[in-house]
Amino acid sequence: MSRKKWTVSQYDKDMAAELAESYELDPFAALLLVSRGVTADNADEFLYPQCDIDPFLLPDMEKAANRIRKAIESFEKIAVFGDYDADGVTSAAVMYSYLESRGADVICHIPDRINEGYGISPQAVENLKERGVSLIITVDNGISAFDAAKTAKELSVDLVITDHHKQSGELPEAVAVVDPQRTDCNIPFRDWAGVGVAFKTICAVEGDGEEELLDEFSDLVAIGTLADVVPLKKENRALVYEGLKRINSGSRQGIEALKNAAGVSGKKLGAGGISFTLAPRINAAGRMGSAMTAFRLLLSDDENDAAELAKTIDTYNKERHSVENEITKQAIAEIESRPDEKYASVIVVSGENWHQGVIGIVAARLCGKYGKPAVVISVDGEKGKGSCRSIEGFSIYDALSAVSDTLTHFGGHTLAAGLGVEKSRIDEFRTAINEYAKTVEMPFPELRLDCKLNPAYINMDLINSLELLEPFGAGNEEPCFGLFNMKISRITPIGDGKHLRLALKKGNTEITALLFSVRAEEFPFRLGDTVDAAVKITKNEFRGEVKPSVRICDMRFSGSNDVNYLKSVRLYEKYRRHEKLNEKELRFITPNRDFLASAYKFFKKSGGWHFDLHSLLIRANCPEASAATLLVSEDVLCELKLMEKTENGVFSLCETSEKKDLDSSKILAGLKAEMGENHG
Repeated sequence: MSRKKWTVSQYDKDMAAELAESYELDPFAALLLVSRGVTADNADEFLYPQCDIDPFLLPDMEKAANRIRKAIESFEKIAVFGDYDADGVTSAAVMYSYLESRGADVICHIPDRINEGYGISPQAVENLKERGVSLIITVDNGISAFDAAKTAKELSVDLVITDHHKQSGELPEAVAVVDPQRTDCNIPFRDWAGVGVAFKTICAVEGDGEEELLDEFSDLVAIGTLADVVPLKKENRALVYEGLKRINSGSRQGIEALKNAAGVSGKKLGAGGISFTLAPRINAAGRMGSAMTAFRLLLSDDENDAAELAKTIDTYNKERHSVENEITKQAIAEIESRPDEKYASVIVVSGENWHQGVIGIVAARLCGKYGKPAVVISVDGEKGKGSCRSIEGFSIYDALSAVSDTLTHFGGHTLAAGLGVEKSRIDEFRTAINEYAKTVEMPFPELRLDCKLNPAYINMDLINSLELLEPFGAGNEEPCFGLFNMKISRITPIGDGKHLRLALKKGNTEITALLFSVRAEEFPFRLGDTVDAAVKITKNEFRGEVKPSVRICDMRFSGSNDVNYLKSVRLYEKYRRHEKLNEKELRFITPNRDFLASAYKFFKKSGGWHFDLHSLLIRANCPEASAATLLVSEDVLCELKLMEKTENGVFSLCETSEKKDLDSSKILAGLKAEMGENHG
């Protein structure tokens, strides 16, 4: 993972005390609520969320509800047209199940990711017309379906669009376009997932009885809402809260079968459990096989049938994991072999026939590893399909809008999007989006801490107070606390050496914390180091005993200055992109003879280096702001064949007896020449 800028949330203690008194809350919970923007004025909305937004406030909802009611009453053939991700599948399941329960003649179609692609197409409309369909209802897609809408009109097939993606340009010509992201939608809450919009639509069709519909479908709505990572605020919070209760009641056969296949049968699942166990498996069906498998599972009421479908989906998930790892490895190798790619503001990497079902996950992993927006493109023949992920503060949707002339199509959200591009224009697109990135201030990846925490207060009372904030998700993340100035007193490998158990001590308090997916040989810290740890604290039940479990999310040396370090690294990347540096910047990154000599001596003493750059700075006793200078020094030492860097980033010393002349370095000569030009 890339280094992040740590920020501690601000809060008003007096406001927290007032909130605690008014609502009889635990003082610590009140403090966390205030740090998240909850005040006495909006506390009811957070603490007692309701599904009370009138669905008819959504544009075109009355038209949609009337047309759907007419189709039910007239027994017209209705097609529900979904999408292949978890939001699209649950949206389709909600709409189809509701219509079927009301006696409608209804079928469902979810397009194949590879053969059909995203969204309803003219061909799909023609196929449904041939099957006798007179009304198509899209769920989680359709806002950009201009060609399909035109075909539907020509064939006298009515089209009702329900979607939650951003409007781009005019609206498709349809009977109704229900989308809270329409530019003319002014309701106070607009952040539903596709399944949330589908649910509001069936509520409008039903008229009365929203509570009964919520009880029946909240589990599906919760899964789709969590899977699509929309903000868990206002009505979304209520939908997920109710959905978790239904999921844990075991009332839907398909979900129980999926829990069993995922190894969490009998366990109470929170929002995180849904996001990391059930949702990825539903997504895997659409990525690696057929999303209709997941659709059938969610609606199955036969125990044996559900078990077989869940087993198939779990196999898809294992295959997805394997393919994802392989493509990630190939993408990283491609990036590391091309400096123009590695040091770009926006990473754009492409590969022949990369599985389109996993490139979104790969983009997310690259975004996390490099701390910058990432676009992963799968090339098939002369066409490329891409998936994008971004960091908070940089809208990938706006970036794609700015360079849309290089693309065949695009769509999505602020932090995630998809695109189409001709193979011959990928380089042009890469250049264009990075030129756009120069026009906006690229933010640093950020780690937000709810507060600094004294380790002595980690107990069950604290955990119980956190339950008030649930459910957790986007916009209401699981609390993350900062344990500052902790001394590492024990390092113990666990799980066949794949993970670490650390003992961290401060004063008379020692706690145990888990660090996952880091081996002892990869861990840059040592016994006795004083560190800051960003942690999440949960309840752990084992053999009837309940106690706190501390999980480390990030760790740094105490006293670290994240901003100085990140600014320096970014300056080095600017230099490696061959962008113009001013004289001050050039002097800043150019190592003098003494700095180079000290760096080389350190590498010699250490026998090379295989940890991260920040730990290298600390061990070499260099200021964090000198990260750029140290990176240039590494380049110079490698250029002079004093060191070499392997593919996995390990520096090793080269055997040499001859003395090297620093004046022979082309890197140093180039920097000095640029300084001379600037000075002149």
